Amino acid sequence: MNSIDIEVIRTTLDWLGRGHRVVLGTVVRTWGSAPRPPGSMMVIRDDGQVAGSVSGGCIEDDLIRRVADGELALHRPEATVYGQTAEEVRRFGLPCGGSVQVVLEPLGDASGLEELLHHIESSQRVQRSLDMRSGEVRLAPAGRGEQLLFDGQVLRTVHGPQLRLLIIGAGQLSRYLASMAVMLDYRVTVCEPRIEYHEGWDSVPGVKLSTRMPDDEVLAMQPDDSTAVVALTHDPKLDDLALMEALRSPAFYVGALGSRHNNDKRRERLLEFDVRAEQAACLHGPVGLRLGGLTPPEIALSIVAEMTAVQRGADLAQPLADWSSSQSVCRVA
Repeated sequence: MNSIDIEVIRTTLDWLGRGHRVVLGTVVRTWGSAPRPPGSMMVIRDDGQVAGSVSGGCIEDDLIRRVADGELALHRPEATVYGQTAEEVRRFGLPCGGSVQVVLEPLGDASGLEELLHHIESSQRVQRSLDMRSGEVRLAPAGRGEQLLFDGQVLRTVHGPQLRLLIIGAGQLSRYLASMAVMLDYRVTVCEPRIEYHEGWDSVPGVKLSTRMPDDEVLAMQPDDSTAVVALTHDPKLDDLALMEALRSPAFYVGALGSRHNNDKRRERLLEFDVRAEQAACLHGPVGLRLGGLTPPEIALSIVAEMTAVQRGADLAQPLADWSSSQSVCRVA
């Protein structure tokens, strides 16, 4: 199970290898409410086949037509905007009066896609710079915190894992959670000092297995505001010290498996470890949204759903349509 970027790039390389003309569309700017965030990608093949998405279906058909007719990106990159007028908003079904700017880029051997794919599959963050006038592409390592930038002359996109997830414990639930997180562009580390749980993890793509003690792994990772930590062992000796370090860090999400009663007891223990009350209150335990799930994949789904909501700043008390304007996040330095 791979991230969207990997699937789009692999598909592109396959199409180019079969002799098709392929154009890459990248969302570079949005105004108001938009279906896809900046950085979203879609590739369009000369016969109208597509992979990825830039609007969730609102403008794709028009882009496909314009690319096929040679109106866009026939020889060099160019930008186009949808939703500039009320008529366009109605025509394309863009929500809430939103607008979206997309850069279209004709792809070829000089586009650096094979090297870009190698970096992403190696869990490396890489910056791809596109010169809008010449079409020249350059790749360079991307620092933490670097984001997409478009000034009309150069488009810089950042690829590879944008977020980090540390999973404490290597049980069955951890496998589902790790695989789902990889699809969401997390760089995943599973920390498990118990050797009897190590079997098979070398075959889980995109996941690193650490044999350190969990609290040592948290300290080594130095969690920042792009890091989530989830404890799944049910063993206080492994979970509690790691959670203590994680809660005292800028990590945007810290969660622990277990019943409400057990997590209340856990918070009491954490207070004895020099964790402040407001830090302990930020522990998501029981971990995950209440989706009614019972099986390991269902529970993993509830965890990644809650992580996504917190990372996006969604207020879970509000209806879905109101999430985009919410900024309710529990972060204590």
